[in-house]
Amino acid sequence: MRKTIGFNNTWKFIRQNIEHAESVEFTHENWQSITIPHTWNSVDGANGYEYHQGACWYRKTFTVEPAYEGNRLFIEFQGSNSITDVYVNGQHLGQHKGGYSIFRFDVTDVVKYGTANVLAVKVDNTVVDDVYPQKADFTFYGGIYRDVNMVVTSPVHFDLMDQGSQGVYIVQEEVTQERAKLNIKSILVNDGKEEKKINLWVEIVDADKQVATYATKEVVLAAGETQTVELPCVIDNPTLWQGRKNPYMYSANLSLISFNDTIDALSIPFGVRYFHVNPEKGFYLNGEHLTLNGVSRHQDRKDMGWAISEQEQVEDMGYIREIGASSIRLAHYQHSQFFYDLCDQEGMVVWAEIPFISIMSQNELEGMNAKQQMVELVRQNFNHPSIIFWGIQNEIQIGGERPEVRRLVRELNALTKKEDPTRLTTMANVLFVNEEDEYNRITDVIGYNKYYGWYHGKTEDFAPWLDKFHRINPDVPLCISEYGAEGIVQYHSSDPKVKDYTEEYHALFHEKVWKTFSERPYLWATYVWNMFDFGANIRDEGGVQGRNNKGLVSYDRKIKKDAFYMYKAHWSEEKFVHITSKRFVDRAEGSITVKVYSNCDNVLLYVNGSEFQHKTSADKVFIFDNVCLVDGINEIRAVATGDSAQYVDIAKFNKVKEPNPSYEAPIEEKGGEVTNWFQMPDLDGEIEELQFTDDVYSTRCTFKELFENEDAAAVLNKYLGEGFRAQPTYSMTQGFKIDMLAEMAPDHFTDKLIYALNRELTKIKKNK
Repeated sequence: MRKTIGFNNTWKFIRQNIEHAESVEFTHENWQSITIPHTWNSVDGANGYEYHQGACWYRKTFTVEPAYEGNRLFIEFQGSNSITDVYVNGQHLGQHKGGYSIFRFDVTDVVKYGTANVLAVKVDNTVVDDVYPQKADFTFYGGIYRDVNMVVTSPVHFDLMDQGSQGVYIVQEEVTQERAKLNIKSILVNDGKEEKKINLWVEIVDADKQVATYATKEVVLAAGETQTVELPCVIDNPTLWQGRKNPYMYSANLSLISFNDTIDALSIPFGVRYFHVNPEKGFYLNGEHLTLNGVSRHQDRKDMGWAISEQEQVEDMGYIREIGASSIRLAHYQHSQFFYDLCDQEGMVVWAEIPFISIMSQNELEGMNAKQQMVELVRQNFNHPSIIFWGIQNEIQIGGERPEVRRLVRELNALTKKEDPTRLTTMANVLFVNEEDEYNRITDVIGYNKYYGWYHGKTEDFAPWLDKFHRINPDVPLCISEYGAEGIVQYHSSDPKVKDYTEEYHALFHEKVWKTFSERPYLWATYVWNMFDFGANIRDEGGVQGRNNKGLVSYDRKIKKDAFYMYKAHWSEEKFVHITSKRFVDRAEGSITVKVYSNCDNVLLYVNGSEFQHKTSADKVFIFDNVCLVDGINEIRAVATGDSAQYVDIAKFNKVKEPNPSYEAPIEEKGGEVTNWFQMPDLDGEIEELQFTDDVYSTRCTFKELFENEDAAAVLNKYLGEGFRAQPTYSMTQGFKIDMLAEMAPDHFTDKLIYALNRELTKIKKNK
């Protein structure tokens, strides 16, 4: 019978590349004792300075019981970033490229039984040109950051070398309210030296452990043969997996039986469901419309990086459940099997994706690693009912217009549909992709990452853009795959504005944008960026280095920002009341506005023990103006009524003489759309007509294209300043055309500036 043995304890680690560390005779002087999960970037990965990237080593001594001789043994890694070389007893078993998927090596022929064996693992998180991601707005934590196991099986077993999968695929060929027609595909392996006749049994049991249906087949496996066996099954009158409403799960219990012995067995939980997306009305699950109120998630947290336990993952899901979300975009890579299991159990509709993000390799043009990671993602997660959408790219257009990028996106879509024709493909376009671009018609459905009200424009700009896209593409199902703003809970303002980094603007942004989205039923989903703050080492914003602070919950998971409660008011049925700006304690104004979020129908406000005002609100936001404060501490109490019960929240504000300077972010030009880093030109002489041809440079070119030419770069440096490329986020915007930036920030990139740039750029011939 199959046995899984945990390999997480008694490891040795060193944060450097050591010659001959794979050798059995190697000693561990100066090596650190650690347990798995582990990362060497738990601290330096989110502090805003250089974090350690390079090869590091892990070593472990283990013993294999003599009773296991004659079986097959596999070492299983559930996540190791990003290039992993594995050695047992000095022998190189292989290398895995990619930091997020499960991979295994067969160690049967290299281990010794009843005595010590040495497992040595080199892990390297250096960015190389044939492994994805190439560049992204998050930290690439190094290490063996998910569990390691040894798996022992009979020579005849369900395949463990099928791209890290379970070797079993529960294909939902046709599901209705009346029946679920399934095809159970099992990949069976005979690693023995003799032909083997076995019976494959499949029992489908319901949530009460009662058999719903079963099937069996006799299989003959020649020595060394791998065979795919299909067994059709039908569940009559199935209970469907209905999202959060009823995340009902069956189990497929599979057994390989030889005479009276069960030689291998698996139990695979799954749910049956059907779905579609209507470009006018949105997402439907089992024939019922379901609004996909979504959040995105990165897996890291403070002082842990990616090396988190099941406890942290359960806590993350608890926050997502509390806010009332119905969908999760698990960005920008494959997440742990444990978290996908949680999504199944909680009824979350999932967008799962690979790290084909921002920039395609300049040299490896076939996209072999992207394709490998796509196959691994699909095969390893095929049986999760929560996963409805496979994501094939995120903002890959940042690297500039390249025909090989478009080709690879098309190939990834075709590959994904071949691997799994039962689900929908999607992708997240960067904001500057044109509404009429072919990118919008490659996948089944499409998403855009849009940041009106933060990186460019105003929150009010969402509405006309959404309606414009839908008017141009009425048959294309559209979602907003990212939107958000930075919110740092130390900063506060009674007059919040864009780029002040205050908790108040963060909440106000989400209020306005959510209202816009809720009025457009054709959006098949929306995904807040992000549910949690996360490590992004290139960032330095609002006085906080190494973080993306757009989360609704803080990086350490200790603080729910006000915007969290705004969404909870709209999405959750759990009654509550929340007074905003509680951390904005010191108030210099004589009177203030108090804002309350609640999903109750009415709120009564008390000020210093006296009833102040009663309010009702249809939009979950209750505004109380002209709340007068007395010197010193003032207690504000909000009482909401719902479901014949009362809910209470209390805030305390301190009336002071002068504003508290710590509430002010160290940022100039608050309220601006784009930092004004450039010099406005003085135009001399008459305006001349410019000739734009394909063989000259202009503002129609990308920043990357312009900076690659010495003369064009000199023009940009003249007007944009020498420090333009030194900005932390420049590498993420190389694919922008200057005209696109001008469209997003016309108050800064004026017609005068664009003309001045083009007057000089169009005189420079492109290199042939």
